[in-house]
Amino acid sequence: MIENEERAQRAILVAADCGEWDAEVSIDELGELAKSAGAEVVAKVIQERRDYDRATLVGRGKLEEIKELAEAEDVDILIFDHELTAANIRNLEEITGLGVIDRTMLILDIFAARAQSRAGRLQVELAQYKYRLPRLEGMGKNLSRLGGGIGTRGPGESKLESDRRHIRRRIETLERKLDELAANRELIRSRRKKEGIITAAIVGYTNAGKSTLLNRLTNAGVLSEDKLFATLDPTARSLELPDGRSIMLVDTVGFVRRLPHHLVEAFKSTLEETVQADILLNVCDVSSGEADSQTEVTRELLESLGADKIPMLNVLNKVDLIPGERPICTDDCVLISAATGEGIDEMLEKISKMLPPSQVRMTLMIPYSDGALLGAIRESGRIFSEEFTPEGVKTDALVDVKLIKKAEPYQI
Repeated sequence: MIENEERAQRAILVAADCGEWDAEVSIDELGELAKSAGAEVVAKVIQERRDYDRATLVGRGKLEEIKELAEAEDVDILIFDHELTAANIRNLEEITGLGVIDRTMLILDIFAARAQSRAGRLQVELAQYKYRLPRLEGMGKNLSRLGGGIGTRGPGESKLESDRRHIRRRIETLERKLDELAANRELIRSRRKKEGIITAAIVGYTNAGKSTLLNRLTNAGVLSEDKLFATLDPTARSLELPDGRSIMLVDTVGFVRRLPHHLVEAFKSTLEETVQADILLNVCDVSSGEADSQTEVTRELLESLGADKIPMLNVLNKVDLIPGERPICTDDCVLISAATGEGIDEMLEKISKMLPPSQVRMTLMIPYSDGALLGAIRESGRIFSEEFTPEGVKTDALVDVKLIKKAEPYQI
């Protein structure tokens, strides 16, 4: 029996450092993205420049060096830490003879591989078409390589080689289908609001441990890997808080630096779960040296979505990986380890305190003459225990705020 294993694509990462951002940090993150897509990173090249070369970003001389390195290392693909134009792609491929993709194409590829739900697949396909439509002329080599590989998953080469009119028709179809799915989700959200269901959205940087936290709290069984964008499709599970209230916990797609505009636009309907939440749990990898900048990226994206006014608890995860002294937390943050369970109880207590009280737990002695109140409590709240005594019904219950004034005379 012969076992054939497909060789991982060998990649060189390339960046032009013009001082817009920390190129070292950004290219390291690009490396994690490449690994998440299944590539083997053999080298990282950063070219410091005053401004970008219009044709190749890094300049012809540097590109010749990269070509020689690629030949020596048997490289298959170049991944640029920038958004490339059609002309850039054409020039880079002609000079190097290699496949060329950029940061956005890489992220789109990861999303195409990870999307499981119908909405997720439609959103990825829409983002890919919108990104590739203006770049058709410059992507000839990528489109003709039927073997696929990183950057070519998704809609398929034959569709991308068809004329622009066909692609625009497909974009219109995808947008119409996504609008229908968004309308259905809005109905579900409206039903939740009407039934008084409280929603908490788990947000944060990719690979911060959001899915691990959801699994810890609800046994959701969501895929949890040490990879960027291991989770794409949102997952919702019920969670009971220490005060007896049940909330809907929603896991969302992770954020990343310079998240492609096409993805933000395509995934807006999914990210609406974040905007409609009653509280946000901003999960951050506190063991990372980039924790502060990652939290800032999350805050900026939440602001762009209009979710910056929602109450937010900063959940500093992976505290078990911090050597030595731990950071001091304020009222709006908590230290936890989703892997070990440390700090989870304190986190749940803080969530309870931050949420507006829709129900209050009370111990009541309700006389038999006021059975209507007991019925209303049963209907709108939750009964933990009942004891029938000569004086009336002794009840331990969650009482809706609308009934508290009527119930207070009977409180024990």
